[in-house]
Amino acid sequence: MPETESLLIPLFPLQAVLFPGGLLSLKVFEARYLDLVSDCLRESKPFGVVSLRQGAELRKPGETVVTESIGTLAELLDVDSAQHGILQVRCRGTQRFEVLSREQQADGLWQAKARMLPDDEAMLPTDNLVETVRGLANAIATLKQQGSEPFLKPFLFDNSGWVANRWCEILPISGAAKQKLMELPDPQVRLQLVDEFLRTKGVVK
Repeated sequence: MPETESLLIPLFPLQAVLFPGGLLSLKVFEARYLDLVSDCLRESKPFGVVSLRQGAELRKPGETVVTESIGTLAELLDVDSAQHGILQVRCRGTQRFEVLSREQQADGLWQAKARMLPDDEAMLPTDNLVETVRGLANAIATLKQQGSEPFLKPFLFDNSGWVANRWCEILPISGAAKQKLMELPDPQVRLQLVDEFLRTKGVVK
């Protein structure tokens, strides 16, 4: 999608940060989001995930909801309706966007006019970041042994942005820190910051 194009997208505010290329699993049961998923499924269109600064994921009358201004589009991968009134949804993060304006509909769903942001430039990790790349490969192998596979294939270890994003998803850092990392336009800088954090924790030497 061209980065200069603006479009109207429905928003799904979460206590989480979705990164491009990331896997997001949702349990959807509120009417506004059941309708959102149904519309997106029927029309093969994405929705926007934005991180909450203030307010809760569940709608509360009169509550003020404040979200971050930069989020990530989510495309539906799987929708399972095993239970009545509940959808289990798996999505993939695609392109970042900036909210230009937003409006809440009568049913509580937020709609935003958004501008698409450019994708990360494909960059090879520099030589000083090789250990951080290797560390991610090891982490993936360990997680798999534990029965967890949090990342979608293909694994792009030769892509700085992909490596940085996957690390950001599993690092024990605050949502605000993850948001700032996701917003960074330079994937090499994002990976460098991840590398510095891992070195301070002794994960990478």
